Amino acid sequence: MIIHVVPLDDWLAIPERPYAPKTFAAEGFIHCSPDEATTLAIVDAYYRTTPGPLMALLIDEGRLRSPVRYEPAGTSPPGVAPGTLFPHVYGPIEREAVEGLLEIQRDADGRAMGFVPWA
Repeated sequence: MIIHVVPLDDWLAIPERPYAPKTFAAEGFIHCSPDEATTLAIVDAYYRTTPGPLMALLIDEGRLRSPVRYEPAGTSPPGVAPGTLFPHVYGPIEREAVEGLLEIQRDADGRAMGFVPWA
């Protein structure tokens, strides 16, 4: 299972199509995390000022049609051990590959506090 962070509005925008973030065209892949702790560190580093609910897509990488490559980050974000390999999905994420959806709880300063099931 790999994890991708997405604002809820982006995930819900076009539900009949596979998901790809706006950054996909420029970067050529979709950033994911290998585990929950790394995901929370990523939220702290890059999503503190993102408005609205943030979701964690729990993705079964075996159900993706696109290749997944585990690659190092250029620079490890704060809270992530150096040498951590990040799963990058080189294509859109089929919605059938998403096994679960968790809301990322954040404090008033945007720091990630944990996950709760999304209704």
